[in-house]
Amino acid sequence: MSEYHQHTSAQKSLSWAVIINVGIVIVEAGFGIIIGSVALISEAVHNGSDIGSMLLSWWGEAVSKKPKTDRKTYGYKRAEIIIAFVNGGVLLGISCWILIESVVRIFHPEPVAGYVMLVVAGISLIGNGLATLILVKNIGKNLSLKSVWLHSLQDVLFSLGVVIAAAIISVTGWNWIDPIASILISIFLLREVYSILARSVNILLDSVPADVNFEDVRKSMLGCDGVKSVDDLHIWQTGSDDRFLSAHLVTEEMDGHDRIRILAKLRTVLEKEYSIHHQTIQMVSEREMQSVGLECDHCN
Repeated sequence: MSEYHQHTSAQKSLSWAVIINVGIVIVEAGFGIIIGSVALISEAVHNGSDIGSMLLSWWGEAVSKKPKTDRKTYGYKRAEIIIAFVNGGVLLGISCWILIESVVRIFHPEPVAGYVMLVVAGISLIGNGLATLILVKNIGKNLSLKSVWLHSLQDVLFSLGVVIAAAIISVTGWNWIDPIASILISIFLLREVYSILARSVNILLDSVPADVNFEDVRKSMLGCDGVKSVDDLHIWQTGSDDRFLSAHLVTEEMDGHDRIRILAKLRTVLEKEYSIHHQTIQMVSEREMQSVGLECDHCN
């Protein structure tokens, strides 16, 4: 599938997920106000925040297709990472807020209209489940789409927790079941939220991709015949798939043909072993460095 069709597919999925979540918010907020259920109103607010994250990711998918310019030579790929970071931050804040509210409710339980809560939560569970299924096919494309899918998955888990809690409350009257379920679900999701935030921050800081060993890359480059040292080596990425490398190589004395041979070898190794497709490599011999002044003063 071409990149254009991937973007189009992602945008269509996000559009349908937004429509479904708007319906869920209307139902939950309406019945929550009618029966005075804080739980349903809180879940409606949570779904409302998901609509915002989905619209943000929809915009990010559109922006990321824009071509590179003389001012933005990398294009707009990092819009994906910025949106993933924002969505992750919102998820973190919501999860922490729910944790705090749940702990408070353990000590100060409130009466809940269990049957109505069960019906509305069941409708929400079906809607959120459908939205999550629509979004799941795109989670491997980038961090932004994965963060949106996690938002939707969080809704499913919370709706399921509310359904189970409402059923138990309807039968037993144990109002403390609701906050306990919320605490367990929030703890489970915080791990995924941390993963998205950590990856986003690392990419924004131009860190080496998590699955790439910096020293292994250096050793692989040194393993090419004729390469004496690898200096000023940098490896980073601008999006989930776009990886870059720049390096200063000191070689033995050789002609242009031999240097092209080294470049071809390095290209094959970096692409096949480390999935690094954007490479900028400077090669000089020790004699050339001394005669022309190409010493690498700022090398790492």
